[in-house]
Amino acid sequence: METVLVGMSGGVDSTVTALLLKGAGYNVIGSTMAIWGTCGDTDNTKKNSKKKSCYGTNEKEDINEVRKLCQKLDIPFYAIDCVEQYKKEVLDNFRAEYLSGRTPNPCVRCNCRIKFGAYPQNAKAQGIKFDKFATGHYARIETDTDGKHILKRGLDQNKDQSYFLYRLNTEQLSNIILPLGSRTKDEIRSIAKSYELDVAQKPDSQDFYSGNYNELLKMPDKKGYIINADGKILGEHNGIWNYTIGQRKGLYISAPQALYVIELRADTNEVVVGYADETFSKSLCANDLSWIKETPETIRTVLNTEQISAKTRSTQQPLNVSASLVDDYNLKVEFDEPQKSITVGQSVVLYNNDTVLGGGIIRTVQ
Repeated sequence: METVLVGMSGGVDSTVTALLLKGAGYNVIGSTMAIWGTCGDTDNTKKNSKKKSCYGTNEKEDINEVRKLCQKLDIPFYAIDCVEQYKKEVLDNFRAEYLSGRTPNPCVRCNCRIKFGAYPQNAKAQGIKFDKFATGHYARIETDTDGKHILKRGLDQNKDQSYFLYRLNTEQLSNIILPLGSRTKDEIRSIAKSYELDVAQKPDSQDFYSGNYNELLKMPDKKGYIINADGKILGEHNGIWNYTIGQRKGLYISAPQALYVIELRADTNEVVVGYADETFSKSLCANDLSWIKETPETIRTVLNTEQISAKTRSTQQPLNVSASLVDDYNLKVEFDEPQKSITVGQSVVLYNNDTVLGGGIIRTVQ
C-alpha cells in the first residue's frame, strides 16, 4: 500500500483530496506547511485582516483547523516548518520584484520552490515516510508516449490551476498526485457535503496576503510623479510599489475618461497612466524560462510545428499565439489579437491543446 502525504490548507479541495485518496486505498497522512511562524507557534497577536490568506497572522488558527479535519478523517497530521525557505524564496523575491517596478506572482514561485519543493523535502527530513505527495489543485498529470510525466489543464475550465504549476518538471510530476483534475468544483463540494464535512460550503481560494502589501515591502514613502505617455505630469504618488498594471482605482486624477496604469518606471520613480486603448499590447518577451519536459532544442520544434496557445493570467482562457525562442533563455510571444494589461513580472504559460509546455516571466511588453 502506497503512503501519500497530502498538503492541506483547511479548504474543501484539499480535504476532499485526502478523503478520495483514503477511499482509493492509499495510506494517507495529512499535513500543512507553516510559513508565517514555526509550525504555528508564533504569537500571532496582530491581525492584518479577518480575511484568510496563505501568508499571514491567521496561520495558527489555520493549522488547528487542518488538525481537526484530519481527526475527523481519521488520518495522522503534521505541520511542516517551511518558514526560512519561504522567506528566502518567496518573500525576498516578492519585495525585490515590486521595488523594481514589476508585479510578481508569488503563488507560481511558491508552488515550484516551496509547496512541491521544500515542503515534501522538509517532511522527509522530519522523519515522515511517504511515497507520493498530493494536493487539491485542479490540474491533471499523465504520461506521454515516451513514458514521461506531463501536466494538463483541469477538466473544469473555470477552476483549472495548471497556470500556477507550469514551473514543475517531469521528475517532480512523477511523485505527485492531483485527484481533482478530472472533477468539477460542484462535484467536490457535493462529496464534502455527503460526508457532512463543515468545509463543504467554505468560500473558495485564499489571497497571497490579506493585508496591505506595504506591510511586507516595509518601504517609506518615496514621492514621484504620475505622468502620461507623453511625459506630462498629472499627479503625484508615494511609491511605484503601490500600483499595478491595469489599475484604475486610487489614481485620484481628473480626466475626461478613465485612466489606467500602463507602466511602472523604477529608474525614474514614475507611474505612467493612459486611457483604455493604451492598455492593450500585441506581444511580449519573457525570460527565466521553465519547460516541463522539453529542452530548448525540442521546444523549438514544438513551437514551430504545433498550434500554441498562452495565458498571461490564471483566470484567462488560453489564447492562440505565435511563440518562438529568441535564444535558449528568451521567449517571444505574439497574440492574434491585442491583449489588455499584460503585466511585467507575471508569467506567460504556453499550451499545446490542453498540455502545459512551460513558460517564463514576462519582462517586456509591446
